Amino acid sequence: MIAERLFETRDYLSRAVEISIHIGLVILLAATCFLILSPFLPLIAWGIIVAIAVYPSYEKLQTVLGGRGVLSAILVSVLLLAVLIVPVVLLAKTLIGSVQTLGEQLKDGTLVIPPPPSNIETWPVIGAPLKSAWSLASTNLAAAINNFSPQIRSVVPKLLSASAAIGLTVLQFALSIVVAGAVLANSRGSAEAAHSLANRLLGERGPEFEQLACSTIRSVTTGILGVAVIQSVLASLGFLVVGLPGAGLWAIVFLIGAILQVGTLVLIPAVIYVFATASITKAVIFLVWCLIVALMDNVLKPLLLGRGVAVPIAVVFLGAIGGFVAMGIIGLFVGAIVLSVGYKLFLAWLDRRPETQSEDSKKLQTVASS
Repeated sequence: MIAERLFETRDYLSRAVEISIHIGLVILLAATCFLILSPFLPLIAWGIIVAIAVYPSYEKLQTVLGGRGVLSAILVSVLLLAVLIVPVVLLAKTLIGSVQTLGEQLKDGTLVIPPPPSNIETWPVIGAPLKSAWSLASTNLAAAINNFSPQIRSVVPKLLSASAAIGLTVLQFALSIVVAGAVLANSRGSAEAAHSLANRLLGERGPEFEQLACSTIRSVTTGILGVAVIQSVLASLGFLVVGLPGAGLWAIVFLIGAILQVGTLVLIPAVIYVFATASITKAVIFLVWCLIVALMDNVLKPLLLGRGVAVPIAVVFLGAIGGFVAMGIIGLFVGAIVLSVGYKLFLAWLDRRPETQSEDSKKLQTVASS
């Protein structure tokens, strides 16, 4: 009897060791695969997001072209690349031209800073120091540059680093569009893989959460990124019309601010500059235009954000903004999806009825007693 128990114990220990080794090998394999693919994961994630966002348009184009999926994917990719690259090139040209003009004016001594408005000193907190710095720049630009040279030296490397980061981001988006084209060209196989993964992870509710993720991605794309792009285009037109120096840089900063829902703050210094340098009529028209741009998201966002998503707009919005702050621009989508899925799971837990819980407990007791 003792020998049999000892044999069973040894057999149990050997099987436990064998299972532990297998689990360790699987974890090691998964970690190695993740390490190898980690440089490409952002591109793959963005490619999937872009493919999901444009899939309805791709499907309509495929129907128009008689079911030619590969040709439709190529056309969609080319169009997306044009939408990405053309504005970036135009903004870059505007920014480079503004920097060159500013450099030539500084070199020739022809750069003129207008005097500050007479009532600027009455502004709270920033009025007095702003008037002092502005007055010095308008009367003696060289002295103002010398006074602020330490701050300028510290800002220039950050601007160069930010410019390099923007360039890498544009390149990443371009490569992600290529990946999205490949995903769309093999849309049937990609959909089957997504269905299998959702069913494997979430069981019977897999299709529901799969649809929730897709609709959330499209909602964030149109409701946050789409509205931010529309606002940035209109704001850029205003910057160009009034002749704002560095209009391209202002447009990029406004786009980032619009995504973060603080685009209005970017418009304030632009309005102040226009009021200080342009005529009253021109400045008032620009102010009205900026108000229209700033208030536009209050109209567009409720129409676009949350459309087709089975969760409240507030959940999608908070998830997108919180994800952006925590993870960067890809967090717009990851945060919205995670918070939406968590919200649905929380509702499912709340909807679980007491009688259902008691039935489950009875079944467990029956199984345990048998």
